[in-house]
Amino acid sequence: MTYLVLILSVLVGIVIVFGLKPSTKTIHILLAFSGAYLVSITILHLFPEVYTSSTSNVGLFILGGLLLQLILDFFSKGAEHGHIHVEKKASLPWALFFSLGIHALMEGIPLAHKQHHEYLLWAIVIHKIPIAIILGTFLINTSLGKLKTFLLLMLFSLMSPLGSFAGEHIQFLIVYKTEITAVIIGVFLHISTIILFETSKDHKFNLLKFMAILLGMIVAYMA
Repeated sequence: MTYLVLILSVLVGIVIVFGLKPSTKTIHILLAFSGAYLVSITILHLFPEVYTSSTSNVGLFILGGLLLQLILDFFSKGAEHGHIHVEKKASLPWALFFSLGIHALMEGIPLAHKQHHEYLLWAIVIHKIPIAIILGTFLINTSLGKLKTFLLLMLFSLMSPLGSFAGEHIQFLIVYKTEITAVIIGVFLHISTIILFETSKDHKFNLLKFMAILLGMIVAYMA
């Protein structure tokens, strides 16, 4: 069921890209909601879990996750938090695809740990929909064509389920599950805080973005 839900989240993004062709403004509002939900789940659930464990130096692993996402950002050009720079008929952005794929693979690993499965699953699903829209928007504007774009997006949809599968069956990931979760917390913090606190153009107050953030926090608290 977990694998299916993760795949369907990307399919939702595919349908939106091919059918609705959302504007950049719409994507940013979706990202604001998902970023608020993600950071709220991280603070309300994941932080207490790793800091009440017997694992030492948890903070170092969180910092490691922040640095890891900084490296991934170098290749993705910030696509995870809404930096969209589409070039018509460009070649396939392999660095972007692999960076987002690695990110999706990593965030699926903690789903193998049942104690935070439910709320983390929905945090990833809500986060993955706008990411799939962004990736789809990039790909559909390349010279690949719609069929290859669809196939690549389906490949991307398998990354988080693959991460969850690895977390269940690879002994190293099982033994060091708290450390892995701490790294993922760092990744989540980096992405979500940039989405939330990045200033609008001319530093104007964006009411829609504020409402999306507030709604994301409320939904996460009620989860």
